[in-house]
Amino acid sequence: MKGQQQWKNIALVCVFVLLTFKAYSLPLSTNGRWIVDATTGQRVKLMCVNWPGHMQGMLAEGLHRRPLDDIISLVAKLRFNCVRLTYSIHMFTRHANLTVQQSFENFDMKDAMAGIAQNNPSLVNLTLVEAYGAVVDSLAAHGVMVVSDNHISQPRWCCNNDDGNGFFGDRYFDPEEWLQGISLAAQSLKSKAEVVAMSMRNEPRGPNQNVEKWFQYMSQGAKLIHQINPNALVVVSGLSYDTDLSFLKNRSMGFNLDNKLVFEAHLYSFTNNMGDFWMSKPLNTFCASVNQGFEDRAGFLVRGQNPMPLFVSEFGIDQRGVNEGQNRFLSCFFSYLTENDFDWGLWALQGSYYYREGVKNAEENFGVLDSTFAKAKNSKLFLQRFQLMQTKLQDPSSNFTTSLIMYHPLSGGCVRMNKKYQLGISSCKTSNRWIHEQDSSPIKLAGSVLCLKAIGVGLPPILSQDCSSQQSIWKYGSSAKLQLATVDEQGQALCLQRAASHSHQIVTNKCLCSNDSQCQEDPQSQWFTLVPSNLRLV
Repeated sequence: MKGQQQWKNIALVCVFVLLTFKAYSLPLSTNGRWIVDATTGQRVKLMCVNWPGHMQGMLAEGLHRRPLDDIISLVAKLRFNCVRLTYSIHMFTRHANLTVQQSFENFDMKDAMAGIAQNNPSLVNLTLVEAYGAVVDSLAAHGVMVVSDNHISQPRWCCNNDDGNGFFGDRYFDPEEWLQGISLAAQSLKSKAEVVAMSMRNEPRGPNQNVEKWFQYMSQGAKLIHQINPNALVVVSGLSYDTDLSFLKNRSMGFNLDNKLVFEAHLYSFTNNMGDFWMSKPLNTFCASVNQGFEDRAGFLVRGQNPMPLFVSEFGIDQRGVNEGQNRFLSCFFSYLTENDFDWGLWALQGSYYYREGVKNAEENFGVLDSTFAKAKNSKLFLQRFQLMQTKLQDPSSNFTTSLIMYHPLSGGCVRMNKKYQLGISSCKTSNRWIHEQDSSPIKLAGSVLCLKAIGVGLPPILSQDCSSQQSIWKYGSSAKLQLATVDEQGQALCLQRAASHSHQIVTNKCLCSNDSQCQEDPQSQWFTLVPSNLRLV
């Protein structure tokens, strides 16, 4: 019996290893708009969380609260496969030989230093550059990829128009020192395979920004990094806080670094001073304009004859779930992100900071983790809302036919048929696939002769072989392209809707705000979108 149990234990370990073994190898490369495994050509989707190390202490946040491995275990548990790990240029050019202890003593952060000595004693006497490498090594040991991001020059909170770090030639943004800094960073990290990408500069901005200098220095920096580490992807950010790459519509960078060039863009609920509008403007039309604006400024890069990868490296909301405007933004932007299956990076991991803008132990409401770095602020909500985002949906190497997943961004769930042919919102991994060839056509259950058919107001839709009646013809019923609409026998417009808050049941009801551009009702319960996928979800 003892021997049998030992074999069972070995078998369980083997199964665990097989289940946790990465389905890709490194380095990564690009294929059109996709980031791929350079060896197999299979898609590798970056699903990242931002972890700042660019501020005054010049060390990844939270290491005074918890051991490094404990924090990274939480990163993996929350299903991130990547960390965007930030650094400041001056850490490499001016403070490279400063130890962690000296850095924290310089800012009178004695309590934080005591916490680091208790939880991560091996880091205390390392230089800042060595400590950055140690964080990378620990992430690599847990199978987490790293995008090394130059966030700022002067170690401090980022970002303002007048902080002197905004654009080439600003007070603290000397182009030559910047080139030296990213060169030293590339040299330091080139032997670490898990550093799959190097982002050259976070959020160029301010009154001195201009396209010509952007092309000059971004081209120079990209080629320099590629020369030092030809295995790493090179990530290029846009202007105006990394919200604008529209100038690339008519002018390319003229190189792709042997298929290693990636662009990045950011969007928040408050981008372009639109924070208050999520509660004051009609949600359907405002959501449509925001997503179209992102498409016009950055999303266009993944389309056309010469598509390029776009990494949405920052977006986020108050993780406590208390800001309704930000919650609306997330539902809206999630629909666009999932439909296009972008690589992405959530702001942010940290629940608090060593020091931020004059405040020690300042809390971060956008942080996935709590202020102690011991657990997620809202793990159930996070895992539910992000389940489809944390899934690879499209792959250029796939042999499967593309079909559609019916996605409900407010809940994060997807539509599934039960054994009684009733539809409900469930896990996206067990959702059904659908075929919808164009607007004003049936929505068919993939692999069957059944179509989605409305019965009436407040009633669940059914699956029927009657695919020709007007009740089986569906189209997007609003400018946001988020309400799936048909008509009843009397010709009244009906939309799919989650029956009630926290309910899994789906019914059809009178469409909210579909044709009224000034309507102030909240239509999110009716927001469903059809997301293309050519993969089996795992």
